Formats: sequence, C-alpha cells, structure tokens
Amino acid sequence: MPNVCGTLYHWARKTSISLGELRFVASQRDGSGDNSGGLIYRLRYWPELPTAERTADVFRALSVMSTRPINRGWILAHSKLRAEQLDRLLQRLVGEGAVEVIDAGKSGAGPRPGASCAAR
Repeated sequence: MPNVCGTLYHWARKTSISLGELRFVASQRDGSGDNSGGLIYRLRYWPELPTAERTADVFRALSVMSTRPINRGWILAHSKLRAEQLDRLLQRLVGEGAVEVIDAGKSGAGPRPGASCAAR
C-alpha cells in the first residue's frame, strides 16, 4: 500500500502543468484547436463580474488563473464555457487590466533542457 506522501506526490505530478506544457494544450471541445496564438492568461486581481458571468465555470477559470497562468485551450478543455463566452470574458478582463497576457511564443516559456524538479 503506497504511503500518503507518495500518493500526493503522484497526484500533484499528474495535475500540475508548466508554462511550456501550456503551449501544447489544445481544445478538446471544438476540434478546431486553440486559436489564441500561444497566449497565456494570468489573473492580476479579482474583477467585478456582471451577474450573468457569475457562474461556477467562470469562477473556476478565474481561480486557476489566480494561481498559475493558463491558456485559452486549457480553459475550454476544463470548463463548460463555450468559445464565444470565453472570448468575450477574456476580452473584457484584458481590457480592464484584470488579466495579464503572456505570449508564450516570444517569452521562451518552454521547458529548460536538463531542468529537474528541484530546479523549478
């Protein structure tokens, strides 16, 4: 029987992602892939949301964005938001400055060669 620490370690390794992996997460929802161009979103502060956007899926996406940067494809794959809803939400949040946009293609956010778990 595995110990608790080992179980938690393996669970964390399965559920966590790095910035480099975000570049390759594709939408599993619409088959057309992610058209965000390698953009990654990170929440700067909790925004005031209109009543229509106060849903569990929006709060879930914002919660994850508050702890780590995620891309559009990840949000589509892990929430029930439709692409149009997500695009409107991201556009509004970026416009008001609540979300920082990171271009993964220009930031060199890929995994470092030879990097170990302890170095990250």
